[in-house]
Amino acid sequence: MYENFSPQRLTELVEHKQFRPLRELLTEMNEVDIAAFLGELEPDQQAIVFRLLPKELAAEVFAYLDDSEDQERLIGALSDRELREVLDELYLDDAVDIIEEMPASVVSRILRNTGAETRQQINELLNYPKDSAGSIMTTEFVSLRPDATVSDCFQRIRREGVDKETIYTCYVTHNRVLMGVVTVRQLLLADAGTRVRDIMEDHVISVETAMDREEAAQLMSRYDLSALPVVDAEDRVVGIITFDDVLDVFQEEATEDIEKMAAIIPSEKPYMQTSVFRLWRNRIPWLLLLMVSATFTGRIIAGFESALASYAALTIFIPMLMDTGGNCGGQASVTVIRALSLGEIEFRDLPRVLWKELRTAVLCALTLFLAVLAKALLLDGQGIQVALVVSLTVFFTVCIAKLVGCTLPMLAKRLGFDPAVMASPFITTVVDALSLLVYFAVAARVLGL
Repeated sequence: MYENFSPQRLTELVEHKQFRPLRELLTEMNEVDIAAFLGELEPDQQAIVFRLLPKELAAEVFAYLDDSEDQERLIGALSDRELREVLDELYLDDAVDIIEEMPASVVSRILRNTGAETRQQINELLNYPKDSAGSIMTTEFVSLRPDATVSDCFQRIRREGVDKETIYTCYVTHNRVLMGVVTVRQLLLADAGTRVRDIMEDHVISVETAMDREEAAQLMSRYDLSALPVVDAEDRVVGIITFDDVLDVFQEEATEDIEKMAAIIPSEKPYMQTSVFRLWRNRIPWLLLLMVSATFTGRIIAGFESALASYAALTIFIPMLMDTGGNCGGQASVTVIRALSLGEIEFRDLPRVLWKELRTAVLCALTLFLAVLAKALLLDGQGIQVALVVSLTVFFTVCIAKLVGCTLPMLAKRLGFDPAVMASPFITTVVDALSLLVYFAVAARVLGL
């Protein structure tokens, strides 16, 4: 984890208070590894080690600390002067991310130790909706004039680029209105006297501040952009989204979808920072809902009690049928939800999706039909009639489950709901009920019940 640096060696230097060699080692390490090392230290040791870092490195390390509690403790341990030095070196979007995780008292202290201009910019970013493109952008970018020469551009980049999050992609603006984009590569390959308007790309992909951040992230992924300009309603550039922010969005959205697909209300905090009470509150609503909905399957079984009494062998296959249906529905739903999240399909593609899943379902159903038929006859020792009932039920259940699994997420998307809520637990409950209805319908027809 620490490249060529031994964590044991670093810990020994801390414990023996050998701060000079420790500082030398830390300055050679990557800021991510330093942040990981700080996270393993005791709170009092964290502050001591953090103070050893040069201020520029300290700011980068502070931004990479995974635990907001570690950040809060460090803020409390630093003097106003030390805190101001760290904040001055932080990129604006990192500062906003940190503030969003802090309690009000800590936020007040942070804002007191920032300049008036920075404080205004932070407040503006905090006013954007939480899941919007504006909430993850930074206002630190390089803007160029369309009539500037390449030579003028490099002078401006050298003068202002030190404090910008990225200088590779520069945006051409006139009165803040976005006119084009130019890369440092294009500037390097052009003659010094060339005007920016002659080499810029004027077909610029941009997003408005109110756009959902996940859609903005998908746009960057689709066009392989390292940065994405964010504009207001009048097409004026107000900030940019960089690839590191997009990676965070993808991680958060993936985590949220996984939790929803497991029937858990998403948590904004890491697992180890989430209290037991919070975990209970996030899980119990879905558990109660699914438990109540599962009573429908119980009512179906109760309604066919006489049939089960006549053919007790039918009972032993119920768990297999329900599990098979749930698994098939879950497979289809996960595939469709992924395609929806990546923008590969839309609701208008529903007929094509149904046709594809139906063909897939028939192939899967035929395979399982033969497998279950052989199992019931050869391994379970059942008669041909019972084996046929179970096999036919599996065939129809698989087909129904695949169609339900692909349809419900797309309908949810169409109605404005998160497709992830239609994933395995909910679909499994629906398919369980349908599989039992099919089971007893087939049994009634084949066995004459």
